[in-house]
Amino acid sequence: MAIADVKEYTHLTEEEVDQIGRELDAIRTEIEESRGAADAAYINRLIKLQRALAAAGRVTLLVGSQFKETRKPAWVLGASLLGLHKILENMEIGHNVMHGQWDWMNDPEIHSSNWEWDTAQPAEQWKHSHNYIHHQFTNVLGYDNDIGYGILRMAREQKWSPYNLGQPIYNSLLATLFEWGVALHDLDIERIRKGEKDPKEMKRQLKQIFRKGRNQVLKDYVVYPALAGKQWKTVLTANVAANITRNLWSYMIIFCGHFPDGAVHFTEEEIEDETRAEWYLRQILGSANFEGGRTLHILSGSLGYQIEHHIFPDLPSNRYPEISEKVRALAAKYDIPYTTGPLYRQYGQALRTIMKLSLPNSWTKSDQPDPPTPPHDRKRRGDDERPSRRAELGGWSRSSSNARA
Repeated sequence: MAIADVKEYTHLTEEEVDQIGRELDAIRTEIEESRGAADAAYINRLIKLQRALAAAGRVTLLVGSQFKETRKPAWVLGASLLGLHKILENMEIGHNVMHGQWDWMNDPEIHSSNWEWDTAQPAEQWKHSHNYIHHQFTNVLGYDNDIGYGILRMAREQKWSPYNLGQPIYNSLLATLFEWGVALHDLDIERIRKGEKDPKEMKRQLKQIFRKGRNQVLKDYVVYPALAGKQWKTVLTANVAANITRNLWSYMIIFCGHFPDGAVHFTEEEIEDETRAEWYLRQILGSANFEGGRTLHILSGSLGYQIEHHIFPDLPSNRYPEISEKVRALAAKYDIPYTTGPLYRQYGQALRTIMKLSLPNSWTKSDQPDPPTPPHDRKRRGDDERPSRRAELGGWSRSSSNARA
């Protein structure tokens, strides 16, 4: 479903939309002014835990693999510890640090300008494709490359071709090799296919990806296995298992936040002259949360609060639970759709969409609910009263400050 006018489909007047923007701005200000020692302690504890898991996993594999009777349990334990380490580093730490969520601490080690995460995509490219493009143009067709990552058809508005019949296979490969799919994300495969990509820029990016990917391969598949001596295969396969575990988990979490029923897609025309308040509203309508305990949310990079993350991408992730309560109350107050549900259901709906959209639209039925009929007496703002969408847009402008010029 693509909506023609955000305000009409949520039954809001212009004044109500502006008031929603002011109330969300107030939430931002409240969180910014209350950041302090407890928040800093949270991220520092997580980094210490993540590094301890990595060390424990490496030691377990190196020591346990030396003895035949401990080799198998050491493999299971070591691979599990490394998988948890990689999930924590990528999701709750690396992703959020690179959003600038902890820049206010002025810690040069835990800062968006310096963090390089344990995955194949260079941080610089991630901050451009994700922080800038995705968060500025969330779920906007033709702009947001997260809609299918250039290989999947994820909206009925996207043109079908026989290529899409292979989506179940492409999806399985993307999930298993997710870090490598993400590594190519900023290349913009669609622009390359259309011949619109600057060859010099593409060459620069490919060199950067090659260097980062080479270092990842050397670390996990050469250096650490070599340290195990004769039992190098045990360490090598455990590292492969840890990386695949991280890939499958991060893929599932990200798809749960963008493609369940209720997460709306938009067109370029629908966001022309978008105000800050309308940008906020688009983030709410274009995102989906999932429910779970605190441990699940930490392991998912707090992306179970995807709505709150899209509204405030640069606020500390440990504050999303309290922000969520305020945003959900605001959504109920103004009768704004707030999409959430259990993790299994959100991913099940995303997977169903992948399968159905491998076929032409005429063969399937949309799972999105019909939009409500808008009232006829809505007060509309004239074009001359609408500020440019290039004005500062709260969370958008802040997250995009990390982007490459």
